Amino acid sequence: MSQDLYELLGVARDADADALKKAYRRLARQYHPDVNPEPDAQDKFKEISLAYEVLSDPQKRAAYDRGGDPFGGGAAGFGQGAGFSFTDIMDAFFGGGAAGGQGRGPRPRERRGQDALIRIEIELAEAAFGVTRELKVDTAVLCSTCQGEGAAPGTHAIPCETCHGVGEVAHVQRSFLGEIRTLRPCAACRGFGTIIPDPCRECSGDGRVRSRRTLTVKIPAGVDNGTRVQLTGEGEVGPGGGPAGDLYVEIQVAPHDVFVRHGNDLHCTVTLPMTAAALGTTLTLPTLEADVVGDEPAEDPELETSFELDLRAGTQSGSEQVLRGRGVPGLRGGRGDLVVTVLVETPTRLDPRQEELLRELAAIREEEQPSGQVRPGTKSVFGRLRDAFNAH
Repeated sequence: MSQDLYELLGVARDADADALKKAYRRLARQYHPDVNPEPDAQDKFKEISLAYEVLSDPQKRAAYDRGGDPFGGGAAGFGQGAGFSFTDIMDAFFGGGAAGGQGRGPRPRERRGQDALIRIEIELAEAAFGVTRELKVDTAVLCSTCQGEGAAPGTHAIPCETCHGVGEVAHVQRSFLGEIRTLRPCAACRGFGTIIPDPCRECSGDGRVRSRRTLTVKIPAGVDNGTRVQLTGEGEVGPGGGPAGDLYVEIQVAPHDVFVRHGNDLHCTVTLPMTAAALGTTLTLPTLEADVVGDEPAEDPELETSFELDLRAGTQSGSEQVLRGRGVPGLRGGRGDLVVTVLVETPTRLDPRQEELLRELAAIREEEQPSGQVRPGTKSVFGRLRDAFNAH
């Protein structure tokens, strides 16, 4: 090659490895035959590849700078040297790898463990006001025999003789581009770079064993169905004794006998006799806090286990009473409402005296023959469709 290699790559004679690599990438993208259809593109690509092969190798570069043959007497044509790497071409297009096409090195035996998930069911009051639970979990933990190293006590991992501790082996084949060298994980050590000649019998060399343990989890007030509480570092210990993942506790709230939860609001229904609805009354209803206290006296004197609900005379069936701030506390503060729906119960069986009194009341109120009030209703979807077809 008559042209100066530095001029061919467009770099100064004192250019470092990074400058050489950047220049080669730029020119390789420009002249590679797969992207440049010009007739002389392939020859140009071979020339810049040869230039990079020489200048990226310290020994070949020194021989070239002294005016000698960088290939030690071999042919100076492209691809005749032994150091050109296919990874250099891939780096030119994808920007990966280090200077000179070096591999990634051995992969570590220690890796982070996986996250774990456990589901528990709690009562509505526990979800509303918080609770502390003890959980039994079955996860991978650090092997106490080898302390995560994976080797039997008194022994250690040794460098792999196949890859000499690199974790990768080179596979070389020839093509029109010259020698194409690819790096693959070492089959002997599975890419770790080391081999455990005498694995720990307790964990079979994995550095971890499965064990059941007891954890204490504090569930905050205001959780709901599907809420997950994260316990950092309480998940699976990683291979090789690597750091543990996280444990997630997913909450399932059991149905309540009285209250139904909608967001942070509580809903309940009370059935009222017809006479009480007409005359008005006061009801004593339990609060959700009563489930926390149970049959024992409340330790907190401000903790209300019941409340008085005043219903005015003439309360209608289906009416609602909203009690502010008696619902479920929110995870971020505040508290929802308690919505009480009143259902008025009409008696189905009357004795003669009760019937006589009701007829007398009806006569006084002139309701012996009520006409009733017919209100226009909303047509169903099918009714609207039928009217639409009939209109056409």
